[in-house]
Amino acid sequence: MQQNKYHLKTLLALAIGLTNAVANAADAPAGPVFRADGSVQVPAFELPPSPYLSKEALEMMKSRAAQQGSARVMVGGQAGDIQQIRRGMEMALAGRVQTMRERYPVDIVEEEVAGIRTRTVTPKGKAFDTKRILINVHGGAFSMCEDGCAMLESIPIASVGGFKVMTVSYRQAPEHVFPAASEDVTAVYREVLKKYKPKQIGIYGCSAGGVLSGEMGAWLPKQGLPNPGALGIFGAGAGMMEAGDSRFVAAYIDGSIAPPPSPGAAPSAQRMRSYFDGADMKDPLVSPMLHLDVLSKFPPTLVITGTRAMDLSPAVYTHSQLVKAGVDADLIVAEGMSHCYMYFSQFPEAQDAYQTIVKFFRKNLSQ
Repeated sequence: MQQNKYHLKTLLALAIGLTNAVANAADAPAGPVFRADGSVQVPAFELPPSPYLSKEALEMMKSRAAQQGSARVMVGGQAGDIQQIRRGMEMALAGRVQTMRERYPVDIVEEEVAGIRTRTVTPKGKAFDTKRILINVHGGAFSMCEDGCAMLESIPIASVGGFKVMTVSYRQAPEHVFPAASEDVTAVYREVLKKYKPKQIGIYGCSAGGVLSGEMGAWLPKQGLPNPGALGIFGAGAGMMEAGDSRFVAAYIDGSIAPPPSPGAAPSAQRMRSYFDGADMKDPLVSPMLHLDVLSKFPPTLVITGTRAMDLSPAVYTHSQLVKAGVDADLIVAEGMSHCYMYFSQFPEAQDAYQTIVKFFRKNLSQ
């Protein structure tokens, strides 16, 4: 009798649990729908801020509510007056650059090297490393941000690390196409080699500059030149930027880029010429991340991205391929961070990135 009571209670508990499960399932949001071609239809959902964010990053996330619907700079966006677009970008970043200069005082000297505009950034009022040099190749979708992005990438590394950083104003689209940027950075690199050994030189950049840094790892040996002592690929992978899961996800959770077109959608009537127009995106000089034999010749490489960045997929893939190719490669994925989060100097996450970059180059460049 006691055993029957036990079974009855068990069955009753199971029935209640099943009823609750069914009720909860009815109230739960719709799940993903998997297509025969491997695509996934993702239902609308609300993504809360990560509990791991710094308070500074969280406040920035909150402030975006007031910016809802504001204009965005799109990679591969519609055609327009490129000079106006460039001026708009510089104006948008002016406040960040000013904050960066106040937080990290530096001296900046402009000069031409091999006929190309460069600016050398060093820490103000203190000694800096004279035996090593970093070459910065700035971001900006290969079409803009020659000043703002260059300064946001160079200033903190020069100041925090006590490094001499030379940022290169390479040719960009729509006036120029691949391999113009690679040629310009190579010309500057040749001149730098007259004063420094290869292993005393580091090359790094964010976004388009990250892509270009990766391309230099393939391009320089092709020109008969030795690779630098270390590479930094930040906010990017070594090629094929607009690809992978993160290209789709970031468009809907970050908002800094336009959602990709629907499958089968007609191309835009007008479009600004891309830097890679006419190039084969699988070419090893464009996307070395796809070629293990090319990657195997890379020097130690640091890859930095964020969990909400459009570049997460190419960054993670680049790192995994570098490891597979036997390269000494490090990967930093910052929780809750968006594309090139190092541009926000008030974020502790960005400050951590500066320290990581400095330690990486100190470790891997010889004196």
